[in-house]
Amino acid sequence: MNTLRIKLILVIIYLITPLFSEGQLSKNWFNEDPDKDRFAGVSSDNAYENLVKDMKSVPIVVAVIDGGTDVNHPDLKSKIWVNPKEVAGNGIDDDKNGYIDDMHGWSFFGGPKEDIKGENLEMVRIFRKLDPVFKGKTKKQVSKNELSDFKLYEEIKFKMEVALKDANSGLKVYSSLKKQMDDLKQAIGKDTFTEADVLAVESKDEEYNNTKNGIAEAIKNGVSFDDMYKEVMAGYNQFYSQVNYHLNPEFSPRAIVGDNEADQHEKYYGNNNVIGSEADHGTHVAGIIGAVRNNEIGMNGVADNVQLMILRVVPNGDERDKDVANAIRYAVDNGAKVINMSFGKDYSPNKNIVDEAIRYAEIKDVLLIHGAGNDASNVDSKPNYPGPYGNDKNDKVSNWIEVGAISSSGDAARFSNYGKERVDVFAPGVQIYATTPDASYDFHDGTSMASPVVAGIAAMVWSYFPELNARQVKLIITSSVIKVPFKTQLPGSRKKVKFTALCKTGGIVNAYRAISVAKLVSGQSKRAD
Repeated sequence: MNTLRIKLILVIIYLITPLFSEGQLSKNWFNEDPDKDRFAGVSSDNAYENLVKDMKSVPIVVAVIDGGTDVNHPDLKSKIWVNPKEVAGNGIDDDKNGYIDDMHGWSFFGGPKEDIKGENLEMVRIFRKLDPVFKGKTKKQVSKNELSDFKLYEEIKFKMEVALKDANSGLKVYSSLKKQMDDLKQAIGKDTFTEADVLAVESKDEEYNNTKNGIAEAIKNGVSFDDMYKEVMAGYNQFYSQVNYHLNPEFSPRAIVGDNEADQHEKYYGNNNVIGSEADHGTHVAGIIGAVRNNEIGMNGVADNVQLMILRVVPNGDERDKDVANAIRYAVDNGAKVINMSFGKDYSPNKNIVDEAIRYAEIKDVLLIHGAGNDASNVDSKPNYPGPYGNDKNDKVSNWIEVGAISSSGDAARFSNYGKERVDVFAPGVQIYATTPDASYDFHDGTSMASPVVAGIAAMVWSYFPELNARQVKLIITSSVIKVPFKTQLPGSRKKVKFTALCKTGGIVNAYRAISVAKLVSGQSKRAD
């Protein structure tokens, strides 16, 4: 075991964790005003206090296409969409939409008896399909008609080998660290302990002592053992999933669902379990969009008058194109005006099915908001699926907003994808405090958090100006951004660039400005009538 790597992990843990403590950063920073407060928030609080307080709003249905949401969370329960035409628990498809007892939405990776938990990455599913055809072959042994698939096979095979090597290495490190922490807690023999308790544990193992000393130092600096263990378990679970699910071609759980995997046009499968076993991500996203405002618990969502429709398509692994397409269509057909999609992947073998669903949403005047991804990559040259483009760059839908992430300083997040052409705006996505399962709250990072901020603004605008259409709402949001006047670090690089190099608008979304523009647009429209 590389002791230096373990010590490095511990250093990261006790340097980062204090940032999450109260007082270091406003838990509400993403709703705050950059002119009035310390942080680069989107001024939603200011908009409610000064622009719309005397205005009436209508409820807007926002579909949360994600991995599952805790619909019983006290800060979300009153905001969850309820299917008005369905009777709960009677086992009958009352509204005749093809989905039985879909009271709050639907899960497209659930089966009659259980749900999928872990899944492959899309490239592994492609590999499993192509490996029987090309295993052991060289380029010379492949026909011209097969050449494209062969190149894809070779590309994916190499990526899998590299990724699996890294994942195994990471799992080894975190497994060792987890065991050392488990052993330490057992040796101390109590749940709460001090720096002195840790140092009092004796061992002749040098690596164990290094870990022990690192933990003692962290406790001395105000970080609890439980917080450290939580971070270690997050790393352990991540690498465990990569090794056993994401990158394992022998693992294929789709039979649980019971659908015809090859039939990309099949619609009616899954179950009504919209919470699932891994609802952390989706619950956090839902809270950012529409957690109850000003109820003196937890946090405030961006949008006030929303109904959150829950659609599960994202397991612990990559979502399937078929499920994404069906979730979009379900959302559109059941009344959603805004769809948030905080997910993405590198490959989309059935992209045409998703493209058709996106076009369907465009025709039905539904706005789609999508997180750009967290690889610090330029999506202009390396697309992150799904996306607004059809067969070429000129084949683009009008109802799509692609979102990158900023930190509280207004700088681009170090992990955020970007793209001068394919990313529209940036929004808060670092240390975002929001709802998590079982009545809890936590900080998360990602364009997964930035996307629902924009979805919340879209719902907010639409709720006060329901006469607008999706194109107008998009234009209002993108035209009302705050242009970033300073250079920021290019994600994944030390280079400093202007924000115009990172997204089409060169700016950060702002709810106050969006509502102000919406008032003008709505007023002009009414005068024209």
